[in-house]
Amino acid sequence: MLVQKYGGATLSTPEKIKSIAEKISQLSREGQKIIVVVSAMGKTTNSLLGMAAAVSAQPDPRELDMLLSVGERISMALMSIALNDLGCPAISFTGSQAGIFTDHSHVNAMIIDVKAHRVAESLDKGKVVILAGFQGVSPVTKEITTLGRGGSDTTAVAMAAAFKAERCEVLKDVSSVFTADPRAVDNPRAIKKLNYHQMLEMTYWGTKVLHYRSVELARLKNVNLYVGPAHSLEEGTMITEKSGNEFESSKPLAISTHSWAIEIKAEGNSLGAAWETVQADLGYSKINFGQLLQARQTDSGFSFLVTGPDEFLKSLRDNETHLKKIKLSSNESAVVTLTCTGTTSPEIYAAVLKALKEDKISPQSIFTSSMSVIVVVPGKDKDQTIRCLHRMIQP
Repeated sequence: MLVQKYGGATLSTPEKIKSIAEKISQLSREGQKIIVVVSAMGKTTNSLLGMAAAVSAQPDPRELDMLLSVGERISMALMSIALNDLGCPAISFTGSQAGIFTDHSHVNAMIIDVKAHRVAESLDKGKVVILAGFQGVSPVTKEITTLGRGGSDTTAVAMAAAFKAERCEVLKDVSSVFTADPRAVDNPRAIKKLNYHQMLEMTYWGTKVLHYRSVELARLKNVNLYVGPAHSLEEGTMITEKSGNEFESSKPLAISTHSWAIEIKAEGNSLGAAWETVQADLGYSKINFGQLLQARQTDSGFSFLVTGPDEFLKSLRDNETHLKKIKLSSNESAVVTLTCTGTTSPEIYAAVLKALKEDKISPQSIFTSSMSVIVVVPGKDKDQTIRCLHRMIQP
């Protein structure tokens, strides 16, 4: 039993879909049972979001889910058509048809159960099953829901867990997980083995190769994850419970990035009251919250330093005029994170500070988590900071 997930870039043209269908067909002929999870083709999701923004400054979340779920449905149908044309029996299912049950949130729903009866029946009939990723259905409201950007990864892991698959392969237009974004440094190195905790830290702080929640689910369900190329035979990255390190280790491992951090200011007679104001204002504008880095009291109230995926910042800026009780700082920073192989140590902090000083980079603030050192710098210094900290990673 194998679950494969194909990213949008690997499905961007009919020719690419036909090429992948040929590989899937070959695996099926060899006797492999396969569930294939697909993302929307190329930039389809961005295009759909653009259409929604063109007709509404604040699209209704329920209707937005109805719109965005279309992208994956196109991919699944085309893949199934291509496979059947090759003489490989295949059938496509939406998330709801596949029995992926979620909570009743829209735009960023969480999977609560999988009842994949139709998938199992189709597999027993010798068919390849093609699933639309990124979507499910609430058993309470009966509404279509989506899992957030990158949610097709989580769909694939959920199905791998439900069917106790040998492994879940996330196949992309990149060959593996790297020590840094190959577009940001000249000499990124492929990482061939990672454990769940390392990958969780990296994805939480901005590594986009996997959806953060897919790694969390893989850890919870002990699903072996593989990240590799869709259109070549190059070896990718295995992510399992153990990465091969038998003893404690605290060495620089990888660099992750969020392109921005922004300060949100709110009034209130306590930190809790100010936080409720922030949540209420963002909720009114239908904005899903990102990651909180710091909360502090100021002379005029309270300040919250937040970061997250690019779409969160875009939502904030696009809805800035609709925010009633909170204010956004005009200054935008960047967040560059050095994740270690294990627990961070004082030696790691010292090495980070020394490297920044030598490159004449003045961080605005530094935070730590159990396995990472998080550096907030002016946006203009982001790329230099990435290159600076990447030099700490030894071959």
